[in-house]
Amino acid sequence: MPSPSVRSLVAPALALALLAGCAGGGAPAPAPAEHEPTTSVSDAVGQDDAAPAPPPAGAGLDYQLGGAYPPPDGVTVVVRDVTDSPAGAGYDVCYVNGFQTQPDESGAWLRDHPGLVLRDEDGDPVADPGWPDELLLDTSTDAGRREIAEIVGAQVDACADAGYDAVEPDNLDSSTRSDGALTQGDNLALAALLIERAHARGLAIGQKNTVELGADGPALGFDFVVAEDCAVHDECGDYAAAYGTRVLEIEYDDAPGFTDRLADACTRGVSVVGRDRGLSTPDDPGYAFEPC
Repeated sequence: MPSPSVRSLVAPALALALLAGCAGGGAPAPAPAEHEPTTSVSDAVGQDDAAPAPPPAGAGLDYQLGGAYPPPDGVTVVVRDVTDSPAGAGYDVCYVNGFQTQPDESGAWLRDHPGLVLRDEDGDPVADPGWPDELLLDTSTDAGRREIAEIVGAQVDACADAGYDAVEPDNLDSSTRSDGALTQGDNLALAALLIERAHARGLAIGQKNTVELGADGPALGFDFVVAEDCAVHDECGDYAAAYGTRVLEIEYDDAPGFTDRLADACTRGVSVVGRDRGLSTPDDPGYAFEPC
């Protein structure tokens, strides 16, 4: 599941893209579209020799999606939201919500692009059960995927323009929360477009969770993986099999065995950080940051 991302502002590039629009504000909600053939991994964009460099293996990591703050000593890889500036500590990763809406952007999607939001049989927007303020994007058609890729692509461009080194598009696994309306192939077809956009802007791009992809993740063109609580779910070995040490691992302190999980993670040669699940800032009483 994704961790919360606090956005006090909508990124200017996204705001322009949302206003540029497909459907007008008063348009009725369209019925869910029939699935179109999706791009297979073998047909999708592949990683080439000129792909941007992934984060350095085993570097000190911080995951700052709840708000930016000066990186702690020893941290050289920092993940921040697209609305925050890069940390400049060495290697900067930019978070965007690639397959769902951000809570404070859901209204703009419904107003300006109602046909790109997934609907249920009653025509109501489908929300993520774990994050009910986030709406699933409808990746089931080629036309829809291309429109979504342009809107999310504006955020990818904003990451590049701000000076980030890489981008992390969240919720690649949204199809598992769609009650069968979306398939993994639908989302991989959108992912291929985002990979192409990121690489064209000189950004590496990370797969977020979705361990079931196995070797198909790097084959599609993802340069590294961001794995949350992989020790809790016994998935770390699978990520290592696909990506080697090109892994950013976040272990949260509210799950059992936190200290042991973190100690074990620190032996694997990947970038690891222990954080509070709220990803709060140091002035918050719930803040936790545990490096290797």
